[in-house]
Amino acid sequence: QVQLVESGGGLVQPGGSLRLSCAASGSIISIHTITWYRQAPGKQREWVAGTTNGGSTNYADSVKGRFTISMDNAKNTVYLQMNSLKPEYTAVYYCNASLRTVRFTSANYWGQGTQVTVSA
Repeated sequence: QVQLVESGGGLVQPGGSLRLSCAASGSIISIHTITWYRQAPGKQREWVAGTTNGGSTNYADSVKGRFTISMDNAKNTVYLQMNSLKPEYTAVYYCNASLRTVRFTSANYWGQGTQVTVSA
């Protein structure tokens, strides 16, 4: 079985920082890509940032310069460092992973999400 577990969410004041983690565990051979999404109340889920096992990264325009995504291949973990947070970044943040597992060459998994609230 494969699991994705996000952590690191919480309540932070505007201008503050948080670091989210997405840890993949189970019968994993390698990570192809991991992507962060977020979903604010009453809105559709939107793409935030992504990274590949080769180290390439991409960001939504709304978070460029504020968020940094990185991968620790040894730990099968991806981090999302979020700085200069704004209230409009309040959302549940989800990670999505494309993995090579013992059973599948490529399979897609979602985590359960972690709440980020930016408020004074």
